[in-house]
This record gives sequence, structure tokens and C-alpha cells, in this order.
Amino acid sequence: MMDGSTAAGTGVSERAIAIAREVEDFVRSTVLPYEKDPRRDAHGGPTDELVAELKARARDAGVLTPHILADGSHLSQRETAVVLAATGLSPLGPVACNTAAPDEGNMYLLGHVGSEAIRARFLAPLVEGRARSCFFMTEPAELQGAGSDPSMMITTCRRDDNHWVVNGRKCFSTGAHGAGVGIVMARSEEADSAGGACMFLVDLPDPAIRIDHIPNTIDSSMPGGHCEVTIDNLRIPADQMLGDAGEGFRYAQIRLSPARLSHCMRWLGACRRAHEIATDYANRRMAFGKPLVDHEGVGFMLAENMIDLKQAELMIDWCANVLDAGSLGTAESSMAKVAVSEALMRIADRCVQVMGGTGVTDKTIVEQVFREVRAFRIYDGPTEVHKWSLAKKIKRDWKAAHGG
Repeated sequence: MMDGSTAAGTGVSERAIAIAREVEDFVRSTVLPYEKDPRRDAHGGPTDELVAELKARARDAGVLTPHILADGSHLSQRETAVVLAATGLSPLGPVACNTAAPDEGNMYLLGHVGSEAIRARFLAPLVEGRARSCFFMTEPAELQGAGSDPSMMITTCRRDDNHWVVNGRKCFSTGAHGAGVGIVMARSEEADSAGGACMFLVDLPDPAIRIDHIPNTIDSSMPGGHCEVTIDNLRIPADQMLGDAGEGFRYAQIRLSPARLSHCMRWLGACRRAHEIATDYANRRMAFGKPLVDHEGVGFMLAENMIDLKQAELMIDWCANVLDAGSLGTAESSMAKVAVSEALMRIADRCVQVMGGTGVTDKTIVEQVFREVRAFRIYDGPTEVHKWSLAKKIKRDWKAAHGG
């Protein structure tokens, strides 16, 4: 973790440093022993029983939802970075501390856009760790639905008196199985919303939202799987719409950049831990008459990890500062997401390589971190989509500068 002097040097508050230290102590002392706990679902994710137990331990330790203060205010993004990185030291840390995706991003969105009634009904149980949530946006590729391009959304909603009726299919709805709160995104058929997207809050489970399939995926840290669902004539009271009709894409932008960045924060913590494990292994394991770390090929990989870890940390801090200044940070979060996810992939890969055969077994969390970070390069937008978006911005900026 970032030590106190380093954190203070970057302008992170002593308050955040103190919270992060409490979280790190809790994760290392209490959560790490659960990493071998057999309570896992068919897809390798922690069961709801295990999640509830971990959250109870975090609640007792005073580190549940540590990025949201008692008065409901959030830490700044720069402060959140050091806290979420501390939760990420174990794949179970974000689950235990209630900082995991998609809940953390959903809490951020509801706190910024939700009405008082919506915050009381749907946000409170999330903050208190009494419920999990999911975000129904991505749609199946075979339907040519929304993925990296949300404008392709084909799930529809139409007004019916004081309700809205939603129909469609969604996929990669993380955590849907066992969730108590859902955010549903659909394209409005109403003329007065100009065909824009709408967001709704729903209680789960609901018989109109049917889980068709939970695929096996390369990652396994998040409870509830990445579900494929059919939404069949889901009736939602009009007062459960988030904000105004047709504004869903704009609200998604509010959630988008912080959610991208919080992924970076958590997985930075995981890769710090993987690097610790690989470093310990390289210093203890003897080969050809000396410790592995003394072999240049191994020592250099660990040195490169140090460089990538620091670069990732600084990229996160830079983007967090942009968000804290009030910007949506769309381009900056794309840059951070690409740079950090690619750097963390290199780190995780080197840790596996340093540890050789042991690195591909489940004796440590290194192989899991490798799998999780590989998925992260796709989740919240593949690297190539972010580069494409940035290239478009470069062209726009050039045209603007040259009167095009």
C-alpha cells in the first residue's frame, strides 16, 4: 500500500490515509484467511453466505463501505483511491468491505442522481451492506445489442399510465443472481424523450426478470456471476425512474469514469499483493546455487513490476484529481483505464512467470489475480475501444484547432 509519507506527498488527506490503514489491517488479518474458504458457487464466486459473513466482520471492524462517510458524503476520488487499493489486497477484500463492482459504482450513481425517495429505498441497503445490486445495460452480441456502443441498445421501455413497461434481453449483468437491487437501462419509445435511454430502479428478484444462463468466465471474484437475463413485460412504477426520461445515457456518463477508475484502484491493490508474493518466492527459492532474485532474468522482472506499479498509481491519482476538479473525465478515464489495465496485466503475468509452476496453481492468489486482470482489460470497455475513442478526440481537437 501507499505509505503515509508517499500519500501525504501526493496531497491525499490524513483522513484517507488513516482509513486505508484500518482497511489494510482488516484485509490482511481477517480477510486473507478466507481466501481458501470452500464456500464458492458453481462458477467459483463467493456464495452469499460467505459474502454475508465477510461483511459482518467488516461491519464489526468499522470498515464496511469505508469510502462513504457516516453523513452520507463520499471521500474524494483521490482519497477513494488509497482506500479501494487497500480493499483490493485480497480478491475477497472488496466484497468484504462493500467496495466491489458493480455495487460501488451503483452507489455512486444513486448518490449523485437518485431522488430522496430512491436513495432511502434503494441506496441505503447497499451502503449498509444489506443488499447487493446489478446494472442491466449490456446486451447479447447475437442481437446486435448494446455493448461498448450503448447507442445500439434494443431493450425498450414504454409508458403505461403511471408505470413503465420494459422488454428486452441483457447479458454480463454482474451479480444479478442473488441481488436485491437492480438498475435497468432501456431505450424509450416515447416521443417526448426523443428515443433516449431511461434508467429504472427495481427490487430483485422479480418474476419479469428471468435469469437464463450464468456463463463460466475467466474471473471469479464477484458474487452472483455475469448473468444473461430476459426482461419480459417488467412493470416499473414511474417514480422508480432515475432522473428524467431520455437522460439515461447522460446519467451513465456520471457513473462511467469513476467506475472505470475504481476498477483500476482495486486491481492495483491486487497486483501489489501478487508482487509481494512473487518477491517473497523469488527471495526464498534457490536455483543454480543462489536465490532466484539474484538471477538477472528474475530480478529484472520484479524491478519492472515496481516501475509499472508506480506508474499505475500515478495514473490513477492524476485521473482522480481531474474528476475531483469537477470534470466528467471521459478522455482521462479512458487513458487511465488503458494504461493501468495494461500495466497490471504485465505485472500479473510477470508474477506468474517468476513463480514458475507454483504461479499457475491455486497455492497462492497470483493465478487468480492474473485471471481477474485479464478480464479487466475487457470490462468497462476493451483497450481498443478506449484507444479508438481517444483517436476520435484527437481528430476533433485537430479540426477545432485548424478551423475544420
